[in-house]
Amino acid sequence: MQGKRVRPAEAMNDKPEIQSSPPPDLAAAIRQARVENAERSEAIADLREIEMARLALLESELKPVISQAPPEVDMFDLALARGDHPRLFVDMIAFVDMGHDRRTYRFHQDTRNGRVLIAESQSTVAIAAAVANYLARRLIERERALASSRGEGEPPQADNKTPDVDATGPRAWPLASGSARAARAHAGGAIESAADLGPPPRRRFVQRLGDALSLFLMMLGSITLALLIGLGGYLAWTVRLRDLWDQWTAASPF
Repeated sequence: MQGKRVRPAEAMNDKPEIQSSPPPDLAAAIRQARVENAERSEAIADLREIEMARLALLESELKPVISQAPPEVDMFDLALARGDHPRLFVDMIAFVDMGHDRRTYRFHQDTRNGRVLIAESQSTVAIAAAVANYLARRLIERERALASSRGEGEPPQADNKTPDVDATGPRAWPLASGSARAARAHAGGAIESAADLGPPPRRRFVQRLGDALSLFLMMLGSITLALLIGLGGYLAWTVRLRDLWDQWTAASPF
């Protein structure tokens, strides 16, 4: 007995129907992205506040150390800078920031060869000790710089003795006396004051008159040049250009 033949239409109806998924909604995706961005911003803000709180705690411990510096020294000034990466500045070239774990303090110094990590610790006591050592080194460097500048700035002692003269001639020329230098300085000041007064009024009037005359002559020369150019063009038109115009185009308008 032969089996029952299935019609093609019935076979197609036996297949399970495929459920069509709804098209993606761009507005819903934008709203979801905004929510995720807000959550991420809130998390970043919370982490930044944590860093600021830890740096403020370190600042309160460093203030007594900074106050022990000599009163005439103004190199050190604690300043807590806000931003994406908060920092606690000790001076212009040294600062403390937080590590990636938001728990580790890192003490940096900017040098000519790049940024140097001086100390790194999770303890504020250790960082305060490192800052104290840094301040001491900076004070010693300042004292050395001042001492060297004083040594270089001292004028040489004047020798009032008459220079020795031997057979070969004088070893040094005698310096001018104070009265001679004062006289030259007074004469130079008088010359400068006379130069500042400027020319007399009559000379100023003559100079202005000469300027006006030169301007008049320049204008007169310009007018004369324009008239000569116009006269030359008219003569060229009457002698040659009018005939060429009549030959190639039509009768000349004038």
